[in-house]
Order: sequence, then structure tokens, then C-alpha cells
Amino acid sequence: MSEQITMENCCEYLCTAKTQTLGELEAKVYRFLSDNFLRVLRESSVYGRLTGAERELILSLRMRGKESLIVAEISDVFERVGSRESSRPESPLSTASLDERCGMYYYSSDYKDWKILTKIPEEVNTKGCGICTMYNYLFVAGGIKGHGDASRVSDKVFCYNPMTDTWSEIRSLHQPRAQLKLVSMDGYLYAIGGECLFTVERYDPRMDRWSPVAPLPKGAFAVAHEATTCNGDLYVSGGSLFYRLLKYDLKRDEWQECPYNNSRKKSADMLAYKNFIFRFDVNREQGVNVFKYNAVLKMWQQCASLQQANLGAFKCALMDSCIFCVTRSQLLQFSVEEGKEHFVNGSFKAPLEARGVLHPFTLHLPNNK
Repeated sequence: MSEQITMENCCEYLCTAKTQTLGELEAKVYRFLSDNFLRVLRESSVYGRLTGAERELILSLRMRGKESLIVAEISDVFERVGSRESSRPESPLSTASLDERCGMYYYSSDYKDWKILTKIPEEVNTKGCGICTMYNYLFVAGGIKGHGDASRVSDKVFCYNPMTDTWSEIRSLHQPRAQLKLVSMDGYLYAIGGECLFTVERYDPRMDRWSPVAPLPKGAFAVAHEATTCNGDLYVSGGSLFYRLLKYDLKRDEWQECPYNNSRKKSADMLAYKNFIFRFDVNREQGVNVFKYNAVLKMWQQCASLQQANLGAFKCALMDSCIFCVTRSQLLQFSVEEGKEHFVNGSFKAPLEARGVLHPFTLHLPNNK
């Protein structure tokens, strides 16, 4: 019976398991609901019948695996030669020519090496896309399809489910976006800005719907910007915003100007830890300067630096109170222990197979990884 669990009969099986005290079947139903959490959210006939405790249980089961550092190989938005282009239909997701596509790699602590997690389907636009995680799913939004004169900006949004190792397409953005920032906060996705765009939209996974929210202030459209969340607020900085820091007030649905950062250098990335936002500014000749913003006291200060010329572009991910900064050739570690922030001595290589820009993030992977 447990092998026949579907979205249509899962509630019936769960009721049977509870009534007849079939613990093994009950556990398998909960695992099925957990493995397909995004679909469950959209099915009111299923999610609406679950108790609050059951909803918390199936969400916690999605985190049952070990948290792992993962990098997605992303096409450089400025590439014009050798970029991927496909004339295949948008769905179902292609499974052909796996070896020719960008991949996702996870760091195996057992083997002390990078392992392939999955190939990214051709339909997923990785050039100039936005990436973030939510509910232990990876979401990829927007980007540029094709190259040269045939290129076009995409409104497509895809997600990867590590518990089932599958890709699927969700509701498209209202506006096609490239060089956007995608951020998750309080169970919603936010697609922020993009090339020549002030607009911001929010995705509700329960309704499978994108809705507009307050646009960025005039004169602050975001290209190659950075975004993060801290204490329930959304922050945007860098890129065409230079040293400015904007905060989105969810209750008022408006953007507010925060104190400026003294740095005038290009921002590589920005992440939050506890009450602090860490911004990594790059100088090609000198290296990296790290500034932190106290979101409570509303104050900036420089907290660390790394003297390394020609470091190149990098993106960051937070795991275990450590920020991992990933370039094409190496992975740096930055400790965010309060008052003792510093770059950890030594580094290890990024995946050797990857040829594109590497975008790091974390997911909880099944125990067989």
C-alpha cells in the first residue's frame, strides 16, 4: 500500500494509518508529504487537512539530511561565445545531453572532495539568473535565453528538489528579468530589480502566484546588486546602487534608506548573520575588504580584509557560522564569530570540472549523498 501513495490518496492513507495504528505506513506518508512539500503547499485539500503539528513535522523532515555546501555552475552574463542555447520546448525538462550542461556540485566531507549532485536542464536559464533556497528547494528565476542577437530575457522560474532529485517549473514571473536578485524571506520569494528595472515582485508558494510589491526608489534600479535578509527585513546594496543600503519594510510595503557604507569599491556579495550584514567589497589590486552593518544600531564598520591580488569575482554562502567565498579556482572561509571576524588560513579548490561562474548555497541532502 505504501508504494502507491500519491497526492490524491495520501490523506486517506494517513487517516487509515492513524486509525489502525500503522506506524510504518504513517511515517511513509509523512515522508511522502515532506519530499513533495511544495506540491503539498499548493494543494489546499491536502495541506488544509493537516494539523499545525503535522505541518511542522513534514517541514522538519525536509531538513533530515546533512546540511551541505553546494555550488551551481552559472553561465557568465557577459559571455557571447560558447554560451548554451536551446530550441527545445520549455517542458517537460530535458534529460538529454547531460554531459553538455552546467552542473551542481556538493562538498563531501567523507571524501574531502567535490561530487556531482545533478546536471542543470537546458531549459533552466543560468546566464544572469537569480538563485536562492527556500524550504530546502533551490529556485532559479529569470536570466537570459540564447546568446548574441538571438538572446532574450526570460520570465521562467524553476526549482530543484534534492529529496527527489527532480527539477520542475513553477509560475513565471510577471516581468522577464536578467541580473535580478532572488531572495527568500518568511516563506516567500522576492525577485528584486534586474537590468533597467525598479520593480520587485513576491511569490506565494501557497497560491503559486507572483504579486508586485513596492518598487525600488527612483534612481536606484539594481543591476549586479546584492540582497540579503536580516531580522525579518530585506536589504539591497551594491551594483548600480554602489555604497547605498536599502531596507524593505514589509508592514509598510516601502523601501527605506539606511546609513551609507563608506566604501566606494565594487561589492562582490552580501550576507547576514544574526544582527549583522556582511558586505564584501573587492579591489582588483589589493584584495577584499569586509564591512559589517549592525542592523540594530544602524552602524557600519570595517571588520576584516584579505590581501590577495586578482582574486576575481566570487559569491558567498553561510554555513555553520562561516561564510564560504567561492571563486572559479578556490574557496575561502570567513569566520563570523562576533568581534573576531577573520579569514581562515588556507583554502581548498572549487570543483575542477566547473567552467562557469560558481554560485554557492546550502541544502540538506539525503543521507545517501
